[in-house]
Amino acid sequence: MRSDMLELMNVFVHVVESDSFTKAAEALQLHRPAVSKALQQLEKTLGVKLLHRTTRSMSLTVEGRDIYQRAKFLLADVNEMISSFSPGQSPQGRLRVEVPLVLAHIILIPCLGEFQALYPEIELVLTASDRKTNMVAEGIDCVVRLGELDDSSLVSRRIGHLRMATCASPSYLEKYGIPTTPDDLMGHKGINFFSRHSREVMEWIFMLEDAAVCRTPNSSVLVNNSDVLLSCGLEGLGLLHAPYIVLEPHIRTGELCEVLEDYANVTKPVSIIYPDRRYLLPKVRVFMDWFYEIFTRYDLR
Repeated sequence: MRSDMLELMNVFVHVVESDSFTKAAEALQLHRPAVSKALQQLEKTLGVKLLHRTTRSMSLTVEGRDIYQRAKFLLADVNEMISSFSPGQSPQGRLRVEVPLVLAHIILIPCLGEFQALYPEIELVLTASDRKTNMVAEGIDCVVRLGELDDSSLVSRRIGHLRMATCASPSYLEKYGIPTTPDDLMGHKGINFFSRHSREVMEWIFMLEDAAVCRTPNSSVLVNNSDVLLSCGLEGLGLLHAPYIVLEPHIRTGELCEVLEDYANVTKPVSIIYPDRRYLLPKVRVFMDWFYEIFTRYDLR
């Protein structure tokens, strides 16, 4: 690879955004022929044509449009990295984070003002979702994930666990009875959660005679969103199995009743994952440290 690739891409981005070789040359303080030569060198190195040029107009090729987008983000990352690691420079820039809906509602959003006060130069782009994202393809800096991890290409940091619980509305229990052991679930209706990514239904795990067992009831409803899961449970459509931290406010008000408490010593891990890079951007590091600290404040047992 040419040692001046970043310079060539910078020229290309300026040409596209100014829609003019002359204006790009002025902005970069170069002679116009030097700008033309840089574009030619970039096209030769990449082996593709980047621009359609006539005496009156200029437009991006299909390949040029893709390379422009990639070059723009790459240059932004390089500039951000340089400024972030400058002595005395506080973490800054756009931070793209994805968090499960459960943790976004209950932990992250209530404390977000604190993070903004600590790091006012960081612009947080928050995606709250229960789907599994290809974080590299979508340009996400880090993901908080609930459950076991299965992607070895990413780096992870375990930050804690959430206890799982099983609940139902009083109206459901009055109609169908109260299960007293995990085996009783086979005669009940469940509101089951499925992964949009893998289409797999989440297993209900319990501790039975010191061993973990799976007892997933037949579905009355299948959902792929934790907010919808809770809403269905509150409407009495079936039993639901979810993190206790989500169910506890509704248990306290009597909208939901916990069942099978003697078998509920099962937890789900919570991790932060990020791409395997040789360096961790300061904005990502401070968010990870901060989220770990606020996560540990909660009694999640």
